[in-house]
Amino acid sequence: MSLLERLLDCTRHDLSRFLPWQVAGRPAGHVAAERVPLLLSVRDADGRAVFERAAPGAPGAGSNSAPGPPAARHGALQLAAHLDDFARRSAALSRVVAELHRAALIPAPTGEMYPVAERPGAAPWLQLERAAMPAFGARACGVHLHGYVRRRDGLHMWIARRARNRTTFPGMLDNMVAGGQPLGLSAEQTLVKECAEEADVPEALARAAVPTGALRYLMEAPRGLRDDTLFLFDLELPPDFRPRNTDGEVESFELWPVERVMQRVAETRDFKFNCNLTIIDFLLRHGVVGSDHPERDALVAGLRAHTP
Repeated sequence: MSLLERLLDCTRHDLSRFLPWQVAGRPAGHVAAERVPLLLSVRDADGRAVFERAAPGAPGAGSNSAPGPPAARHGALQLAAHLDDFARRSAALSRVVAELHRAALIPAPTGEMYPVAERPGAAPWLQLERAAMPAFGARACGVHLHGYVRRRDGLHMWIARRARNRTTFPGMLDNMVAGGQPLGLSAEQTLVKECAEEADVPEALARAAVPTGALRYLMEAPRGLRDDTLFLFDLELPPDFRPRNTDGEVESFELWPVERVMQRVAETRDFKFNCNLTIIDFLLRHGVVGSDHPERDALVAGLRAHTP
């Protein structure tokens, strides 16, 4: 195993198994080809189809960024044209989500809504249940914060262990603070909220976090396709600060020497998969992965490919 393997874990996908779908002629995501019959069967409150085939020659129709069966054979889908505003689209998609859950194709809804938009920060076309985002391959955003401390013996990072009763990645290692960006909150607002909930970081201290960029990855997941953009932050913490979880999502925190973090990432898959990506970025930026590291150039090139 290696750092490069952890980075490549976030790139593995085969778009030939997915169909693109559109909103008002604009790309919105990808759905698994075998789910198309179900999607085409769902009706909105007026009894009209929620999805329809894209017209021949429309952008994405009959093509794919990785063409091949079955996507090339079936073409693209589009949200029905009569669903022409945020409220109608959101209500119609909620009916599709209910059918997907009924068919055991997505986990139980969380009640947390995410925007579906052309790009992060753009006006959303609709809102979609968080648990359904991978099922639609819709682009989701989140924040990841690296909390670190400088000691005489070097750089240390606060590492969280996720609660073992979590429905996603129970018991795995995680960044000190991380969370999805729901509808209506900016990345900075999400960071402040997650800092309070996950690590009891006071707002004034959370707002001192330094934004360090963003990473985007596309990977297949058990329930679909994850197209995620992560906004990254570094926060140098006082030596006496101790994170404390307040929402039950974190089991414990430990302060690790950065070399131990790097070794754990390189040699195991103990960290939640996307944390490996953000930690590698941190290690490069702080010079922990130096010019003499055999994978450095490949890691830099790989992270550039993940930049939105």
